[in-house]
Amino acid sequence: MTRDLARPLDLGPMPLGRPMETIDERLVRAPVGTMFELASNVDNWPAHLSHYRYVRFRERCTDGGGLVEMSAYRPFQIIDTSKGPLRANWPTWWLSEMSVNRAEPSIRFRHVGGITKGMDVEWTFTPAPGGTHVRILHVWDGPRVPLVGMWAAMYVIGPVFVHGIATRTLSGLADVAERATKNQQ
Repeated sequence: MTRDLARPLDLGPMPLGRPMETIDERLVRAPVGTMFELASNVDNWPAHLSHYRYVRFRERCTDGGGLVEMSAYRPFQIIDTSKGPLRANWPTWWLSEMSVNRAEPSIRFRHVGGITKGMDVEWTFTPAPGGTHVRILHVWDGPRVPLVGMWAAMYVIGPVFVHGIATRTLSGLADVAERATKNQQ
């Protein structure tokens, strides 16, 4: 059940200096507004991104954010010389608080459920020659698992899962924004 919230969530500034940090960025050949709208309308992501299983708002805020449940596949390609390439999808799930700042423009997430609980994410959109520079920053202290938690965050979860999904998400949304821009010209 979704209920409307009166006020947007205040996630504050990004907590920098955490042990795990991943950055995904690229120039998108589309206006800031086009890319920002696609990125901020997360409930439409599965329509644009084949690796997203679903996106569901549990609660909505007036800024377009709220409490959002997300699930995506992290695809893997396994090479088997006798059978050619084999593909496998690893399902992931997380629950995030989300805030949308149209003035900046930026989108902030804080994971409050799933293995990545405590992770902070920021999408920023900056005008650049030829389009929009989009940057996705993920920072995290890792899962609270003694001895292996930080290692897993820095060497498996961050570079393999977070980066793997974020790269595909940014690339897919950029493709949609660039096609829309090209069609408007």
